[in-house]
Amino acid sequence: MQVVLRVLGWLLLLQGVGGLLNTLLGWWQWARGLLVVDLLPVLKGYEVFAAIVMGVLGFALLAVAESLERAEDGE
Repeated sequence: MQVVLRVLGWLLLLQGVGGLLNTLLGWWQWARGLLVVDLLPVLKGYEVFAAIVMGVLGFALLAVAESLERAEDGE
C-alpha cells in the first residue's frame, strides 16, 4: 500500500510542478504531450489551478505514505 501511495504521490507531484512551470513560464514545450494538464480538454483555461491541485494532492499522498510507514514501525 505504501509503495502505491508513494508512486502515485510522486507522479502527481511531478505532474503538478511540471504543469505549473510549463503553464506559467512556458518551459518544456516538448513536454506538452506528457503533462496531464495539457492533455485533458476539460481543464482548458484551468491549467494553473489543476496543476496546483495535483501537486498538493501528490504531496498529501506522500505524507500519508510516510505516516503509514511510521505507524507500522511502531513510532
